[in-house]
This record gives sequence, C-alpha cells and structure tokens, in this order.
Amino acid sequence: MADTKREIERKYESYGGGLPDLTAVPGVGAVLDKGVAHLDATYYDTRDQRLAAASLTLRRRTGGSDAGWHLKFPVAPGVRDEIHAPLSDTLPDRLAALVRSRVRDRELLPVVRLRSERDVRHLVDADGRLLAEVSVDTVDAERLIGDGGTARWTEIEVELADDGDPAFLDKVDKRLRKAGVRPSTSASKLARALAETAPDPACTVRAADSVPAATAPAAAPGKKRKTRAAGEPVTAGDHVLAYVRAQRDALVELDPAVRQDVPDAVHRMRVATRRLRSTFRSFRNVLDREVTDPVGTDLKWLAGELGLDRDQEVLAARLKSALEDLPGPLVAGPVGDRLAAWSEARHSGAHGRLTGILDSRRYLSLLDTLDAVLAHPPLRAKAAARPDKPLAEAVRKDAAKLSALVARALDLPPGDDRDVALHEVRKKSKRTRYAAEAATPALGRPADGLVRSMKSLQGLLGDHQDSVMARRTLRELSAVAHAAGENTFTYGVLYAREERRAELAEAALPEAWSSIRKDVAL
Repeated sequence: MADTKREIERKYESYGGGLPDLTAVPGVGAVLDKGVAHLDATYYDTRDQRLAAASLTLRRRTGGSDAGWHLKFPVAPGVRDEIHAPLSDTLPDRLAALVRSRVRDRELLPVVRLRSERDVRHLVDADGRLLAEVSVDTVDAERLIGDGGTARWTEIEVELADDGDPAFLDKVDKRLRKAGVRPSTSASKLARALAETAPDPACTVRAADSVPAATAPAAAPGKKRKTRAAGEPVTAGDHVLAYVRAQRDALVELDPAVRQDVPDAVHRMRVATRRLRSTFRSFRNVLDREVTDPVGTDLKWLAGELGLDRDQEVLAARLKSALEDLPGPLVAGPVGDRLAAWSEARHSGAHGRLTGILDSRRYLSLLDTLDAVLAHPPLRAKAAARPDKPLAEAVRKDAAKLSALVARALDLPPGDDRDVALHEVRKKSKRTRYAAEAATPALGRPADGLVRSMKSLQGLLGDHQDSVMARRTLRELSAVAHAAGENTFTYGVLYAREERRAELAEAALPEAWSSIRKDVAL
C-alpha cells in the first residue's frame, strides 16, 4: 500500500553557523528540540539518469519516522508530491509502475547513497500546533556507479506542516536571510550529490533539466539551416517539432497521474495523443508520412483505449446531473442506484484495463518511437522554409475539409446518418484546431482566432454527441430495469430531454457556423 502527501519545503546553505534563533518569526510560540535522527537513503535511477533529468527522486530510506520507499514528483518550485510505500528489500510494483513512462526497459540501479545526521526542530504556535519542521542536515554522499566520488555538506531544510499556510515559509525565509542564511543552489539533496560526486562536470544532471532539451531539426536536403536563438523556433520544421515535443512530454508526464486515477488525467492524456496524431496528419508537407503514418496508427489505438475510461466518466457525470435536475415526482424507481452501480462497474473495469495498456509493450514502444522522431525528425524540403506559408497551407487544407463536412451534415435530414455526419464534423474541427494551435506561434492572431472558433464549434457538437451516447445508454439501462421489474418511466423522461438537447444543438449549428466561417478562411 502506498500513501501520498504534498511536501512544501525550502532548502538553505549552512556554512557551520548552525540554526539561527527562530523564536522571533511571527506566529511562532516556541521552538522545540526533537533530537537527532540518523538517515540512510539509497537513490535509484537508470544509468543515464532519466529520473534525475525529470526532477524525480526514487529512494529507499531507513531511519527517522518515515522509513520506506519514497517517490517524489515535482509540482512547482519547492513543492513536490511524495508517494510513500513500506520498507521492503525490492522496489514495490506500484512505484515501479509510476516511473515506467520514464524508465521503460532500462534497469533501475542504486546511483547515490546519502547518510544524514538530522538535527530537528519543530516550530509551533502558541497553542502547540505544528507550523513547520526545521532541520540541520549534515550529509555524506557517495556515488554508487561509475568513477564518482564522495561529498559532504550541511544544509538547512524547512518543511511546512501538513495543511499549513505557505505564507509562513516566507516569514521563516525573512528571518533566515536576516541572519545571513542563503537559499540552496540545488533543488534537492540528490541533485547536489550528483553534481558534487560526478567524475566529469559534463556528466552532471541538474534538477533544472526537468524537460528534455529541444532537438534542433536538421536541414532538409539541399537547404541551409537558418540560425536562431537557443530554443526559438525559426523554420516550419522547428514549429511543428516544438508542438510534437510538447505533446510527447505531456504523455510521459501524465502517465503516473492516469495510473493513480487522478481526475481529468485520462482526458488530458487523450487530448495529447489526439494532438500528436492530428499534427502528423495535418503537416505531411513538413514531416514524411512514411515515417509518421505508422506512429499515427499507434496513437489512434492509444486514444481509443483512453477513450473507454474517459467517455464513461463524461457520460456518467451527464446522466447523474440530468437525474438530479428532475423534479421529484418524475423520478420513479431506483434509477439513481442503478446509474451509480453501472457507473462504478464500468469505471472499475475500464481503469483496470487502461493500466494494463500503459504497461504494454506497444505503448512503451510508442514512447520510444516518439523520442526517435524528435531525435531524428523525418523532415521534408518545406521543413526548412519560413513557417508562414507551409503552416498556413496545412491549416487551410484542414479547414477546407471541415467546411465540406459541415455542408454535407447540414444537408442531411435529422436521424442516425446526420448524427454520424455531425460526429465527423466534430472530429475534423478538433484536427483543424490542433493544426492552428501548432501554427499560432508563427501565424499569430489569425491562427489564434481559428483556435477559438474551433473550440466553440467543438463545444456545440460535443454536447450533441454526448446526447447521442446518453440516449443509447438510457435505452440499455431501461431494458435492464424493465427486465428486473422496475418502473422505467424516468428513463423515458431523461431520453426525451436528451433528444431535445440534441435538437437545439442541431438548430444552433447553421448560425454558429456562419459566424465562424471568416476565421476558417485564415
């Protein structure tokens, strides 16, 4: 079993002066001496330090009050989520799963051992309530791989109490600075240990390197690559690859959140997957489709798997809300209980299947392939050109296809065929939006306006499609309820309301489309 807590702390350099008097910090009623703890922690990473490069720390620690395995994810400067698992000889499976998107098939090895003597103080208020824990840590670091050495230093760590006010740390900071204590230049003990025990400074991985450096695309055959400021996209290829890189990073970073069933994580991961696939399809004038089409096939598969859980989540929330909006007299039978049981059973099964997908060879190979595309991008000749023409050309092409689909859908009479056609319009509007997003840094306001228009269109058509799916589910639940001898009146009421919502969405579409056509022209 693993527990998660939010850790908010600040680190400071200590040059032998010890801990200054903190009783003068506003709000502090007393400083309590909690004694000295002896900690022994072994940090694990891959040989090429993939976890450290993402500012993740994985350790096994003995001593102190929280001996066990700890996995820390960065949230913001000085803020990390720490997942704790009981002490064991081997890495718990759950923690191994949470770093799999980073580690993949690499072996996790002991890379650094830190032995610390921790002198602990508790800052409490007048009522004895804990405000923060302050410690002076004397650390002995030893690199366990390569030809690295050892290091020794002393630091001060101030950790906010659970549910404490982060503003209190500012008060402590002000007192420490007044006493001549300065913030640490390292974000963590591990980062400092890796830096100070490295055999070669060039091998050092800094905690700041949490996002892989941008890979500059090579010039297309026969084209001389333009110079640029570090990290600034210049060519069409630069812009497309920057967007691809951002979505690849999102997939990797969201993987642990999806495994932990964090709200909205599945949706965001699915969006990143769709953005990647749309980018490969929209910008075939920049990236060679012989390389990207097979990647797109795997992305479509992943989006479909993610959709099983996400679609269920959205549908359950919609039906629950619709039932709650009904007047009491219109609710007959155990409709709420049946909806809740259906939702829980579907979600549990979908999430279990999804975690299996994230452990699959196909998914992990997809991540490796995306890395390879970024490291050695399959650029076409237009990739080396100025971005305005190639990117605008790709976006206009998507927009033209969208216009044709809208015209076709509006010509169809209400019914199943029109529902399917409107769903295709919705999917194409997403692709057009993602293409415009990728192009916005280069094209500016026109592309940004198109993004906003596509979001509006998606919202309208999304409500229509959700109504289609809700009505299908209500028919199924009604049939089950009828077979169980339950009153099915309420299912009919909900169905009629969903049918009306769809009619309103369809009626609003012509006017909505007319108002955004100028943006589609780009």
